[in-house]
Amino acid sequence: MSQAPRVRILLSETYNPWFNLATEDWIFRELDPSAQTLFLWRNDNTVVIGRNQNPWSECNLTRMEEDKVFLARRTSGGGAVFHDLGNTCFTFLSAKEGYNKTANITILLDALSRLGVKAQASGRNDLVIPLEDGPRKISGSAYRETKDRAFHHGTFLIGANLTRLSNYLTPHPKKLESKGSASVRSRVMNIRDLQAEASHESLVKAMMGAFCDFHGATAEPEVLEHSFLESQPSLKRTFEHFSSWDWRFGNAPRFNHQMVEYLSWGFFEVHVDAENGHITRAQVFSDALYPDLVQDLQAALVGKPYSREGMQQAVGAIRSRHEAQERELGELEAWLMGQVEV
Repeated sequence: MSQAPRVRILLSETYNPWFNLATEDWIFRELDPSAQTLFLWRNDNTVVIGRNQNPWSECNLTRMEEDKVFLARRTSGGGAVFHDLGNTCFTFLSAKEGYNKTANITILLDALSRLGVKAQASGRNDLVIPLEDGPRKISGSAYRETKDRAFHHGTFLIGANLTRLSNYLTPHPKKLESKGSASVRSRVMNIRDLQAEASHESLVKAMMGAFCDFHGATAEPEVLEHSFLESQPSLKRTFEHFSSWDWRFGNAPRFNHQMVEYLSWGFFEVHVDAENGHITRAQVFSDALYPDLVQDLQAALVGKPYSREGMQQAVGAIRSRHEAQERELGELEAWLMGQVEV
């Protein structure tokens, strides 16, 4: 009689997206793929962008900051999504050898069935509810494989505030052109619209039951809290990477931004090219009576982060040469910082 495959269930009790995405990456890179692993988690008020997306052109960063919404970047591609506590996220890890992509779909559909929800797979990535006016998406997935392991992750909409997606996934109006990937919206609905009693807790229980039954094994969930980082040095390093400005913003693809304004002391038109979150080229046009200041600013912008701090650094770098124009520099600094949102 063949031995049942080992199973492992990890359950996150923190809502921090940087912790959860770091844990997911750690699972993919470091856990033993010979075990069937299920990771269940959820994020609080988070916009998650794909690996190749530009947060400045994809998101309304000003509103996100006002509403204390996290920005996170995942390692996989695809578009931007909004997570709140009405989303339940899942991650499967297994050995690539013998892996069957339909196995996890079977588990997901079984878990929904245990909640009284009849869904169906649509295409390669989605689970939908068939309705008279067309299918509505309740879950999306993505897949990733290496030479020895198979990885499948996705999310369920249980009771997400769907009206908030447009608040944060609509870029702030500006003359900014990006080479990154834009998001594609789908017709979606919450599971709770069909099954009012559905919750994260009930779905987690159903998922764990369906997972264990499918693999013919039992497993107690390992509860992960933020303190888990201290026991796993490599996971802690991954968390520091996922929470860093360089990863969330600096990983942005190439883009350019044109800024135009009439300041009290002259007209300014500033063009910047940025890549990996840093300004690679700048042109400053102005009718101000301080041509040396304008040229110094143009040079100082290059190499700075495309951020409020970067704009502040650029103006700060030329202050000592233009002490007599401190008032003008203060106005210029405030305007530039206001243009980049974060």
